[in-house]
Amino acid sequence: MRLTDLLHPHLDGVTTVVDAAGRGLRLAPYLHLPDGVRLLHDDGERPVQQGELVLLSYGPDPALHGTEEDCLAVLERIQPGGRGLLLFGHPGPEPPYHRLLDGLVAQRCQVLRAAPLDYVHLRAGAVFTRLTTDELLPPHDWFGHAVPSDGFTTMLRMTGEYVLADLVSRSLRARHLDLERRAEEAERARDDVREDGLADRLAATVREKEQLASALRGARSRVEVLQARVAMLEGSTSLKVGRALVSAARSPRHRVPGLPRELYGLWRGRAAKKAAPASRSAAAQAAPVTADERLHLVHRAFSSAPRDRLVIAGVLTDRTAEDFAADAVVNRPLPHDGALLVRRTDPDAVVVQLSACTGDGPWSLAGTGMAPDLDRRLAELLTEARATGRAAVLWRDAPPSAAPGLAQLAWDAVLDADTGVRLSRLDPAGDGRERLREAFQWDSTRVRLAELARLVGAPDPLDGRRVAVLAAPRDRHDVARLVAQVLGQQHRPAEVVVPDPAGLDELDAAGVAVRTGPPTAVWVADWTDLAEDRADTLLLDLMCAQEYSGADALGHAAAGEDYTFVPALRRPLLVRRSLHLAGAPPESWCARGHRLFAVRGKEPS
Repeated sequence: MRLTDLLHPHLDGVTTVVDAAGRGLRLAPYLHLPDGVRLLHDDGERPVQQGELVLLSYGPDPALHGTEEDCLAVLERIQPGGRGLLLFGHPGPEPPYHRLLDGLVAQRCQVLRAAPLDYVHLRAGAVFTRLTTDELLPPHDWFGHAVPSDGFTTMLRMTGEYVLADLVSRSLRARHLDLERRAEEAERARDDVREDGLADRLAATVREKEQLASALRGARSRVEVLQARVAMLEGSTSLKVGRALVSAARSPRHRVPGLPRELYGLWRGRAAKKAAPASRSAAAQAAPVTADERLHLVHRAFSSAPRDRLVIAGVLTDRTAEDFAADAVVNRPLPHDGALLVRRTDPDAVVVQLSACTGDGPWSLAGTGMAPDLDRRLAELLTEARATGRAAVLWRDAPPSAAPGLAQLAWDAVLDADTGVRLSRLDPAGDGRERLREAFQWDSTRVRLAELARLVGAPDPLDGRRVAVLAAPRDRHDVARLVAQVLGQQHRPAEVVVPDPAGLDELDAAGVAVRTGPPTAVWVADWTDLAEDRADTLLLDLMCAQEYSGADALGHAAAGEDYTFVPALRRPLLVRRSLHLAGAPPESWCARGHRLFAVRGKEPS
């Protein structure tokens, strides 16, 4: 929830908002106050009277959020009828409200509404008011509307809900702490495995280097021996005599008359060589020749680039391998080359799908106890993955009893889920747009691969869904409208590109990057016209259509087509970044080979 959505329903009768939050917080860009409500900064002394609302903050960083003592001091200055909004910066599902609850009760303040906030440094907020009488005010529902009060019955309901909510929250807190502890243990275990794997890989690299150096020295020695033999043969008298006779035979008229003189010279040279060994031995003793012991590396040409896709070595079914290949590099090891493939491809993870061991394929019956040779090969594959420092993951998409032997192997992680569905396999007409949205957000193959990528620390496939919004707000009303449209999208943009980022602090706090210059996200949406009403499902429907079609640009077609490829778009709404930066006019996109896809516009939800 946005801060303005929590605050505005409680501004009835309020003319002044007093900012008494931590010194490190600048809340003005978050409020978007309506006309007639002014914002003042607290001086630390003035009381908060009726018709005024004060902003307080409390969090783990005193320099940013302020302290507990600061909040209690502000509470003491609230007069009857005054209101307040308490902001918590503590991470986790439950802020430490109990530290301020006694102060609220002492000042006769009733909490009207509390909700989580979707910001990096503000996690929750609670609206309260100081009572003017001894009667409680009616509570508010999730939308900020007052619930009709029924006197004693309402108090009984609130008391029962408090006790039962505390019962539920205790189990949730215990579960949350247990999950945090398991996550920390799993992270430490992965770090240990990764460090052991790096040491093993370093040792293997050193051994390979020594083997290459030894082979290189042997090759150099053999080359030197061959060179010496060639030199000896070329300098031998027999070879020279043979060359002279062959030359004379080829040209008898010119070479035969001089042959005796040439043979006599060879005989004289042979006699001179016999006296040479003694002088060479003396020179060798004076200056011994040392062998060249320098090591030379073998150079092999290759291209090096950052790995931006998940790389899998997977024992997978044919359908799963085809679906995964759309978002990852998939290598399928066979029983006879699995260890070699892991060494050569260096995957991010070695994945074994349980269905691939129980269905048809080269790994059929592995883990069932009916193919011991396949079990041994699979164990060797996992051992090689561990030796190279890569995670071995069991994708348990079928009952474990189907292949009980897999549970006996050492796995770094186990995923208990199906492998998802590719959106291109769905039928928009038959399944409906709601099914596409649901699959896109929760059940798609890309979402499943993102879970695997988080486990093994690989590139996230969901980065391919990042959208950059191009906008140019002119005044504070345009800024408020842009923030509301961006944060209201069910598929939230990753970045907003504007000429001037002033006044957009709320987007940055909500995790949406605000920047100038060219966009960096994969997809670009042009929102220059901020007067246009945009449904909160606009980007979600466009991205669903893109993932279904694989198109390069999407938008509304002139003829009103829906979910179909078209030769031209009336106005592109979502464009691939490379196509946007190319600068070609939209009319030429189809002729250049780019795929255009039409989606029918929907009314705002």
